[in-house]
Amino acid sequence: MQPAARITVDMNLKTSLPADLKTALENAVNEWQNSQKLDKLWNKDASLWTSGSGSDDESQWLGWLDIVERQQADIATFKALSEEIKSVGFTHALLLGMGGSSLAPEVMSLTYGQQPGFPSLHIVDSTDPAQVAAVEKAVDLKKTVCIVSSKSGSTLEPNILKDYFFAQMQKTVGADKAGDHFIAVTDPGSKMEQVAKADKFRKIYYGDKTIGGRFSALSNFGIVPASVAGLDIEKFLASAKTAVDACKNVDLSANPGAQLGLILGLAHNAGHDKLTFFTSKEVFDIGAWLEQLIAESTGKMGKGITPVDREGITSPDNYSSDRVFAYVRLSSSDNAAQDAAVKALENAGFIVVRFDIDDVYELPGVMFTWEIATAIAGSVMGINPFNQPDVEAAKIETRKLTDEYAQTGKLAEHTPLFSGEGLHLYADASYTDRLKGVLTSKGLDESVVNYLHAHIAQIVQHDYFATLAYIEMTQAHEDTIQQFRHKVRDDKKVATCLGFGPRFLHSTGQDYKGGPNTGVFLQITADHAVDLAIPNAKYTFGVVIDAQAAGDLAVLQQRGRRALRVHLGKDVAAGLNTLNAAMDKALAMHNNGIPAR
Repeated sequence: MQPAARITVDMNLKTSLPADLKTALENAVNEWQNSQKLDKLWNKDASLWTSGSGSDDESQWLGWLDIVERQQADIATFKALSEEIKSVGFTHALLLGMGGSSLAPEVMSLTYGQQPGFPSLHIVDSTDPAQVAAVEKAVDLKKTVCIVSSKSGSTLEPNILKDYFFAQMQKTVGADKAGDHFIAVTDPGSKMEQVAKADKFRKIYYGDKTIGGRFSALSNFGIVPASVAGLDIEKFLASAKTAVDACKNVDLSANPGAQLGLILGLAHNAGHDKLTFFTSKEVFDIGAWLEQLIAESTGKMGKGITPVDREGITSPDNYSSDRVFAYVRLSSSDNAAQDAAVKALENAGFIVVRFDIDDVYELPGVMFTWEIATAIAGSVMGINPFNQPDVEAAKIETRKLTDEYAQTGKLAEHTPLFSGEGLHLYADASYTDRLKGVLTSKGLDESVVNYLHAHIAQIVQHDYFATLAYIEMTQAHEDTIQQFRHKVRDDKKVATCLGFGPRFLHSTGQDYKGGPNTGVFLQITADHAVDLAIPNAKYTFGVVIDAQAAGDLAVLQQRGRRALRVHLGKDVAAGLNTLNAAMDKALAMHNNGIPAR
């Protein structure tokens, strides 16, 4: 590839584009300007996309376009909430939610940290019993406020998390005072609104029915937790408003949202569909939020931009031409090594988009710019970026399994494809035959290492490898998985992804099931060393996460995805180390002359 041309769009966004994409972008800018397509976006005109009907009518999902101004007009409400929380003296806040209800608050928690006099904000977006127990142990419930965040009010995870923590709060402060420790954020008329009123929650804040979850960061689903955590909401929204104004610029060559969206859409259509995020360390969690925005918005109808987060940066020769790189850079950070690595990617001719910010309070503007860009990319791709038709499939399968457990007291059992070294491998009949065919063709015996080698051998150019870990999300667990993740990247020269279940189901899960069939999946499950009962339910948290993993795998298999499940024992750390060592040996087989498919 030839070195890319570097372009500054505005004071924050810089791009480095190969010549063919630069020409395509210039043509697209002219076409959008001549057709006044930016006006269609801001006028909420569904003809910019697919002009769907009912809930698929794009014009019904564009409330986020003017949410910043509406929130600024309501700033007194958020200041009052902050003052009330501070005056009560809460030391901890638990955000109970999933996907669009939790990922923006997580960015706020991990980026801004605890503010003086305000509670530290913890995100609870897992059904893993060890993770739920760890969060409960880390806080003093007597001084904790819980934010139950659920747009529909019917999502499984926030409902059972609310039931659990409300019961624990009743035991701690008394049944008559538990409601004072709870706040709800939900759409008007939802089941959660009814629950909140019945349980006498301290506050109820309403969402906007015209804003989907992944576009809700600047709505009450983001601003209420930010207010509870004591962030400067006025400054936060002012940053977002600066981006709103920039993204209204009718000169599209100077409009960051339009430029970014056209680049992403055009790059996708040209086969550059793996969007890889790099960030300064202080703002690393923006990648998790971007993952959901991009994957759920674009991964459907066999199309999709697959987001790649927390994959370490490496030399250009370890990347394939399907990559697009996005770099969110905080100027005050120690960026020298990463700057050099990104410059090497630019010099190698890769597509690079870069946001330079001087203050973490500029992140809301970055978020809004990406929302605009995602909507525009959807138009270029010819899809509806506001629906998520494949997310529900895994929920339906999970519901079947939990209902079955409630009746029978057990989940369906499956015979392992192979067991050894404390690991149990599972695949459906079709994929089992495919893996055994690899062993036969290479004269290999059945073993964990050989089956992992056969699984890795399914990866071809422009595929991606995704690890789906239904275990406690800890730094130690992530570090171990990252070891073999990066080895797969370097060996196969493909994009790699890592998601912890069930949270990724509300994020990248849409792309994995509805996007192109280019993913090779390794699902990880485990026995539970501890489990927690759910009040008023016939199943436990352990049963729920097991059912979610089984339902997810079933849908991947129904969609013909290349998926292998590895089940660990109760010692998850030891099991991951065993798996990591087995993956090392499986990859070494390829390097020692046993070729992949």
